[in-house]
This record gives sequence, C-alpha cells and structure tokens, in this order.
Amino acid sequence: AEADGAAKAVLIVGAGRNFIAGADIREFGKTPQPPSLPEACLKIENCTKPVVAAIHGAALGGGLEVALSAHYRIASPTAKLGLPEVALGLLPGSGGTQRAPRLIGVKPALELMLSGRHAGAKEALSLGLVDRLGNDADALAEGLAYAQELIAAKAPVR
Repeated sequence: AEADGAAKAVLIVGAGRNFIAGADIREFGKTPQPPSLPEACLKIENCTKPVVAAIHGAALGGGLEVALSAHYRIASPTAKLGLPEVALGLLPGSGGTQRAPRLIGVKPALELMLSGRHAGAKEALSLGLVDRLGNDADALAEGLAYAQELIAAKAPVR
C-alpha cells in the first residue's frame, strides 16, 4: 500500500470473529517467522498514508499493539481491547508499553497492562484507545467509510 500511488489510505481489518486475538501461544519457543510483530507495527506506524484499524471482536495483546500502531481506530460496539500478556508473566513486547501511555496516559495504560483486563468499546472510546465507535458489526464497511472520510478531509498521519 505504501508503494501504490493509487492508494490513499490503508485499512486493517481482521477476517472472522476478531480483529486479532493476540499471539498463538503454540508458537512460543519456535523460531520466529519474519517479519516480527515489532517490525510490522513500526511499518504501520511509519506509513506515510493514513492507516485505519477497524476493530471488531477481540483486539488483544499483539492485536491491540497492531491497532495502536495505526493512525486511526474505529471499534464495533462489541469489541474488546486489552493487553493481557501479564497473565503469561509477560509485558507487551511490540510497542504497547510505549504507544498506549502516549495515547491514553500512563495511569490508564499501566492499569490495562498490569491487570490484563479487557476494555469494552465504550470504555476504549472514553480512554482514547479508539477514535470512533461503529454502529454495527460490519467492521469492513465501517472501516472503509471512515478511511474515505479521512481521505476527503485530508487527515494527516499521526
């Protein structure tokens, strides 16, 4: 998308029931396959075109870190967002420890990271984790509409 001159924005949306439900713990201890999640998140964050994450279902752990890397986030009303790595004895490892506090402040970010709890879509909006709530469960359509709105407004990357 970065190299495609016709692309004016990028939309990230998950297939199936979730945006990205987090790491597959069955892969722990195996040789990582490139690109690494930190590399992918950095590429998203550094994209020169607006990147929108359309969140539905779960955006947990690395999934939320992908969403935090996007410039704009829209969530379906039933979305759940969280950084539950603490339940595995870990902290977010793909930029969540930096991006979450910058976005929502240190205290609420630490509370999410250290409790491992999930925030619902309305709470995520009030915290500033997402920019907008969608109206229904069609994350793709709402994400596209939001991206088109941002393009029309000449919204910057942020």
